[in-house]
Amino acid sequence: MWKAGLWCEVLLSPRKDFTRRERKESDQMTSRERIKSVFSFCVRIGLSLGLLGYLFTKIDVKETVEVLRTADWTYLVYAGGLFLVINVVLLMRWFIFIRALDLTASVGHVIRYYLIGLFGNLFLPSAVGGDLIKVIGLCKNSAQKPKVVASVLLDRLSGFAGIVVVAVAAFVIGYRWINESSLIIPIVAMGIFSAVFIAVLFNEKVYSFCCRIFDRLPKFKKSLMDLHYDVVLLKENSVEGVKAVGLSCVTQSILAVTFFLTAKALGQDIPMIYFLVFVPIMCVAASFPSIGGLGVREAGAAYLFAKVGVDSGIAVSMSLINFLFMVVVGLIGGIVYVSTLSSRWVQHSSSDARVSGAG
Repeated sequence: MWKAGLWCEVLLSPRKDFTRRERKESDQMTSRERIKSVFSFCVRIGLSLGLLGYLFTKIDVKETVEVLRTADWTYLVYAGGLFLVINVVLLMRWFIFIRALDLTASVGHVIRYYLIGLFGNLFLPSAVGGDLIKVIGLCKNSAQKPKVVASVLLDRLSGFAGIVVVAVAAFVIGYRWINESSLIIPIVAMGIFSAVFIAVLFNEKVYSFCCRIFDRLPKFKKSLMDLHYDVVLLKENSVEGVKAVGLSCVTQSILAVTFFLTAKALGQDIPMIYFLVFVPIMCVAASFPSIGGLGVREAGAAYLFAKVGVDSGIAVSMSLINFLFMVVVGLIGGIVYVSTLSSRWVQHSSSDARVSGAG
């Protein structure tokens, strides 16, 4: 995991800004590991571009451009504002787990690495890449590494739980309008996956049994067990978990509204219930290996909204506009990251100057 995280740092950081430990670990990476990481990155880019290329061969580009040209910017501004609200709520959700686990971390550090994680989501494997950045960032200044990992993992699980809850509720309530029984398959699959993962994570016997495959790596196995013990602490604070899932449901609902407003901006009159069912499924699809979910999410939008008569070009445009919102928010994280690098550079320069003066 450290090597994967280190490669994230290689992608994000100039080599000269590495600490001594990071530089040493980086030098130890074999050429095979570097090639493997680069190959994986190229595959994700290829998948994203390939899917987008395929989609654009299936849509009427001229008609789509005309629709975009006449888009109502008022709706788009509202949608963009709601997207910012979503990220504020998601940050609040992470803080819930940080406090529930008694993790010592400054508010500034948490906000910084949350924003940098959003930046990483733009070119790392979807949200997983951003989570890895958050873990690495907080672990640098914390002796509670298992709790750091637990907070990010529980935050991700609560988000997935929110996706399932909103999708199931919307499907049950709106079935008579949707009338598409095939959609129950991905929704049930999401529910089963979430239930199994949570059951394993919180059950010590099952969890320790699964960890036996790491018997030859005792230190890594111990870290995994420490993670389990920290996660189990949440059982005594289950109310916090419920709060987090509740916030996840709120963010999923708001995200559905942003797509609804985007559709309105493009002149589409689509009932809100469809967005509450389709958008969570698209979010799950976006977790597949790609760059920020690009391409996979658009393919999901084209497939799902076609069921209610929406042109593929319009569906793809809705998804791409929402991806643009993600880019804008991610660039804010990029600015934070660059400013962090600048402050480190100033500190290093001052330190070097003091050493030279002492010499």
